[in-house]
Amino acid sequence: MTTQTETTHAGDFIISEANGNRSRDNATLISGQDLAAGAVLGKITASGKFTAYDPDLGDGGQTAVGVLYEAVDASAGDLPCVVIARDAEINRDQLAYLANNSPPVVEATAEAELAAVGIIVR
Repeated sequence: MTTQTETTHAGDFIISEANGNRSRDNATLISGQDLAAGAVLGKITASGKFTAYDPDLGDGGQTAVGVLYEAVDASAGDLPCVVIARDAEINRDQLAYLANNSPPVVEATAEAELAAVGIIVR
């Protein structure tokens, strides 16, 4: 029997969000990244584009400010994306971090930064 693995779904990590699409923003994911739904994001200050959250960056991406709504493969170039940017509750177990950025201290810092913009991690 063949084993199948279910991938993440768009918005599957959302517990609740504001009415309509108030929790969401249209944005741009910077090139060179292939991210899953639920990826924690930072925002590059100079360009306003989003990138995978990485506390080792110094360009704005070191601060968690949103969560990627659906998977986006921007490997070949910048692509539009949807970001949960405010007024939402999300499932901690479905957040995605870069492989080198998932220790508990990094996750706790990201959760506090997300709470500052109104995204509560449960």
